[in-house]
Amino acid sequence: MRQRPNHGNRMRQEPAVTRRLLIAAALFFLTLFLISPLAAVFDQALAKGWQVYLTALGDPDSRAAVCLTLLAAAISVPLNLVFGICAAWSIAKFDFPGRNLLTALIDLPFSVSPVISGLIFVLLFGLQGWFGSWLYPRDIRIIFAVPGIVLATLFVTFPFVARELIPLMEAQGKDEEEAAITLGATGLQTFLRVTFPNVRWGIIYGVILCNARAMGEFGAVSVVSGHIRGATNTVPLQVEILYNEYNYVAAFAVASLLALLALATLAVKTAAEWKLRRQLSDS
Repeated sequence: MRQRPNHGNRMRQEPAVTRRLLIAAALFFLTLFLISPLAAVFDQALAKGWQVYLTALGDPDSRAAVCLTLLAAAISVPLNLVFGICAAWSIAKFDFPGRNLLTALIDLPFSVSPVISGLIFVLLFGLQGWFGSWLYPRDIRIIFAVPGIVLATLFVTFPFVARELIPLMEAQGKDEEEAAITLGATGLQTFLRVTFPNVRWGIIYGVILCNARAMGEFGAVSVVSGHIRGATNTVPLQVEILYNEYNYVAAFAVASLLALLALATLAVKTAAEWKLRRQLSDS
């Protein structure tokens, strides 16, 4: 019988100096590029006390930016969840012409600069764009308005759920679904009772990443927003404006909201990854 390599014993055979150097290098980079910046954000945000911090967060423009960010995420994440499940199900469970092309197109937002993504929507829906001559006489505003921000957020975030689910569904195969259909289950029953329990942690993981990107997106949203205070500024854009106005405490106070989101995302992501690894090992 072939014996599996014992990676734990092999790692313990590495010289102690090598292990300590590698661990020290990892801790050094984490401290330099992760912990220190996060600590600096909260230090600057609270530099003039809690009262100033809370006043900065209560500013009407900042509150409007938070509301718009939550709105964009509340629309884009559920839509991307539905798209991701449908795309992953189609790619992982069926063979059809264009399957590889669809898989490649899902990765498109990862390879396109967010600024280019925003410009695409300006070229489509701007005053001089393809559909601008039809939209503007009817007083339909997409660019420099909330619909444009939602569209840009949708575009940059749509691969996250699908990309998490495709390898998971492919690894689990089609045997269980085919057995359920043979026993008389409908497509919806098969998904809810067979597929979903097997991929739920992958869905949660994809939604977490999608939500984090939706709330932190800057480039694409910056192009289509117009930077209108209290109307089309999301949290990242509001931070940029406050920083450029030398209002550092307010800028870091608003930025601390994104930092808190990142920490919460990290905690949930770690839990989802742990569950996902257990699920994959069980399958």
